[in-house]
Amino acid sequence: RTCERVIRPDSVYCALRSSHSATQQLLTLPSAPPTPTRILGIDPGLRITGFGIIEKSGNRLAYVASGCIKTDAKASLPTRLGTIYAGLNELLAQYKPDQAVIEIVFVNVNPQSTLLLGQARGAAITTLVAGGVEVAEYTALQVKQAVVGNGHADKVQVQHMVRRLLSLPGDPSPDAADALACAIAHAHGGQGLGALSTKGFRIRNGRMILSQPKEREQ
Repeated sequence: RTCERVIRPDSVYCALRSSHSATQQLLTLPSAPPTPTRILGIDPGLRITGFGIIEKSGNRLAYVASGCIKTDAKASLPTRLGTIYAGLNELLAQYKPDQAVIEIVFVNVNPQSTLLLGQARGAAITTLVAGGVEVAEYTALQVKQAVVGNGHADKVQVQHMVRRLLSLPGDPSPDAADALACAIAHAHGGQGLGALSTKGFRIRNGRMILSQPKEREQ
């Protein structure tokens, strides 16, 4: 299986020209390799926050690390948010990502769960921005469409595709796979697939739905 880290609250680790007499010869020097861009993907959650780090060099992606930050369900909300903050700070210090990506949260059937998830997501974004990292945001549909080719793919499909794209020895855990998928989507589509046009669509429950045109008044 893929080696992953778990950050727990009790142990926050988380053309040159050459002239020869009258003859000029054009020398072609090998181009310098592209500078790798390190991307940190975040799958926010109050109980478990998944993270995945990859490097993009040209059109190649390389796996760096992945895992999760787990909070104590019995602790107070401020303490749990502090665990997320401390865990992400450790990741920033150790891996020094150039960019970060986080999934957008939508309202679900349980308003309380949505509120708590939103606070966990806010803590993560605040930590990243305070650390000087540029943060991009994507819907679950955008991530799945970019990585799997199907905006309604399930978690198992996402895990398998992440494994294939990063040549991993095994499937990452669901939370880490979602985070890695965010990073992959951003790496491949920061100016393309990941920036899907939403014109003519509306977003509901994390899905883009074609808006019905308004009827003209007679």
